[in-house]
Amino acid sequence: MGRNLIILFMFLFSTIGAATLTSGSISGKVVDQANQMALIGVNIYLESAQTGAATDSDGNFVIENLPAGSYTVKFSYIGYEPVTKTDIIVRPDRTTYINISMSENAVELENVTVTGGYYTNVENLSTSAVDFSSEEIRRAPGAAGDISRILFSLPSVAKVNDNSNSLIVRGGTPLENSFYIDNIEIPNINHYPTQGSSEGPIGILNVDFIEDVTFYSGGFSTSYGDRMSSVMDIKYREGSRDKFNSQVNLSFAGLSALAEGPIGDNGSYIAAANKSYLDLIFKAIDESGTVPEYGDFQTKLVFDIDKNNKISFLDILAIDYINQKYQSAFDNGYFVYGPTRKITNTAGINWRHIWGKSGYSNTSIGITYGDSDYEFFRTRTQQSLLHNLSKEITTTFRNNNYYTAGKTTTINFGIESKLTTNDYNLKYGIYYDDFGNVNAANTIDKNLNTLSASVFGEVKQVLFDNIVLDVGLRSDYFDYNNKVEISPRAGIEYKLSNISSVYARWGVFYQNVPSYVLVQSNSFKDLKTPKAEHFILGFDYMLNEETKLTLELYRKNYSNFPVDVQQPGVFLFDETVREHVFLQHENLVDVGEAYAQGVELVIQKKFAKDYYGLISGSYSTSRYKALDNKWYDRIFDNRYNFAIEGGYKPSSTWEFSLRWIYAGGRPDTPIDEAASLASGYEMLDTQHINSERLPAYHSLNIRFDKRWYFDNSNIVLYVSIWNVYGRENISEYYWDEVNQKKEHTTGWGMLPVLGVEWEF
Repeated sequence: MGRNLIILFMFLFSTIGAATLTSGSISGKVVDQANQMALIGVNIYLESAQTGAATDSDGNFVIENLPAGSYTVKFSYIGYEPVTKTDIIVRPDRTTYINISMSENAVELENVTVTGGYYTNVENLSTSAVDFSSEEIRRAPGAAGDISRILFSLPSVAKVNDNSNSLIVRGGTPLENSFYIDNIEIPNINHYPTQGSSEGPIGILNVDFIEDVTFYSGGFSTSYGDRMSSVMDIKYREGSRDKFNSQVNLSFAGLSALAEGPIGDNGSYIAAANKSYLDLIFKAIDESGTVPEYGDFQTKLVFDIDKNNKISFLDILAIDYINQKYQSAFDNGYFVYGPTRKITNTAGINWRHIWGKSGYSNTSIGITYGDSDYEFFRTRTQQSLLHNLSKEITTTFRNNNYYTAGKTTTINFGIESKLTTNDYNLKYGIYYDDFGNVNAANTIDKNLNTLSASVFGEVKQVLFDNIVLDVGLRSDYFDYNNKVEISPRAGIEYKLSNISSVYARWGVFYQNVPSYVLVQSNSFKDLKTPKAEHFILGFDYMLNEETKLTLELYRKNYSNFPVDVQQPGVFLFDETVREHVFLQHENLVDVGEAYAQGVELVIQKKFAKDYYGLISGSYSTSRYKALDNKWYDRIFDNRYNFAIEGGYKPSSTWEFSLRWIYAGGRPDTPIDEAASLASGYEMLDTQHINSERLPAYHSLNIRFDKRWYFDNSNIVLYVSIWNVYGRENISEYYWDEVNQKKEHTTGWGMLPVLGVEWEF
């Protein structure tokens, strides 16, 4: 199968006629990062084309008649940090838009070399932050455009298995992550989302919408709350403002179509739909089996009211269905079977208002709707385990303000509120857990409506030209338990020169227990709010203009975590990774503790000429204290992580890339085979929780891209081979209840992925 796909790919290479290198253009706007005001007279230069432009009185620029291909664009302005944007693709008869924010050079050191601006202002000034462009996301080997999978190369992200894109960030579970798109929070960016968490197998977000992504793995700003581990802040691009454009993509993720264009003289739209097609193929060849069916739709509309006010509308919809039938589950030894239907939709509107030279604000209202309908049956007995009919609606208001007082002082402040109206109908069957406990049948039919409110502020001050100090405070109120939590955060950075700095950050982070757990008992109102305290120490050094070295040490202390008295040795927040769902719990206490600590090294080279790459490595530990006062390794404690990723572009039409990841085996609790045989159900050895480890994980992914340019269109063909040398990575051991023996699941074998993108 894999060889045939590769042969087909090469055949397509040879049969497509010679491309005509027609021309396109680059256009955009340059603004001051602090106040979003237009910058006049910014110099824009394309070295490879020996041409450029300057911004006009509105901060706009355009460079026309550029041969189709890939460019590096440099922006320079007196008194501001330079900015360099790489991988800017010019397409035939199209305009590529670039929107740039430039920051004033508040630090003026003598006798130093000015850096080339290849790294964003966020990466240069924020602790534990990394930024990805849309092109870096699109071409990443082994990711298939899934933003979460791209992050697997980072040392702060643990490696769980290939079948899930769960983000385990510095010892935190997936439910500790938050996502924002254009100032609108979206709880989960995946198909088949895990209720109460942020994980899933397949990403929703269309990579062609993305302008850039900033990922914070710790120590993030007070403007982000109710999360203890990470934040992903995503910016969607605007649609074309000069003409209608369209695109069709075909890949293993499905068939998608995109359209974009202007709305009058002051607006634009971009919209796309995606549909999986594996179910259609299976039906056509009369093949039975469990096949996921999913689709999604997303759109962004933008209207310029005037030069200081802009309104944008966002909508992201996902529909998922899968039916694991009894016979298939029986034949494959699966523990459960049954149908799953999920609908999720996030819609919102954001108003950006520029005050003038003093600053600007973003104000948004977003609504997230989730509809879950799934029923799980135990394969061995065909008895119902869980039938979940629930609807969850969250309405969020968010106001974020940015005020600048000269070039040395900036203030970020705002408010946020969330209203949830949740309707849960949960029917639990009799369940024997992995520790021999019997959970009685139970029905929960209840509405859980909550309100939370937050206020936050942060001041960043440049001192003595080479010290940056920021201090912030956040206050959160949750009406369900009538609690107010105060979260102070602070950081300091000392610039040794324009190419090196040391920094430290500390902060307190709170996160409410998920509603899906709270609804199970009224007594859970009395639980304390889980808390994490971050300590970070780091060092940055620019090896050259496009290559950066970062070394970070971190420590996270967790407290107030809920623990199930019936499972005293288990860490509840890890349950969704282990079971893929929150199970029934009747008696929780808030005495759980945990910690994560480690050291991380990253050397990253942005694309300047010919090649780009990233090398990362980390050593970490992640442990928790159970009710027996013993400390155990958490289930995703890889200890060692190493990754190497890079690519080579010999021309603007060819690209070769690879990614190799190695991770130490994660902890595993051995199965008590004798007890499992006696009961017929999986029984774990409770005397040796997480005492063993799975084999180490490692995998090599490679990718080849070829682009053709024609008069009014262009085509990209790519083949990506995942797990090239066919490593059998064991994901977990389990007890096969049907055949009554110990078995294991593995990640993907060698998997060729062919994709076609046609823009016209």
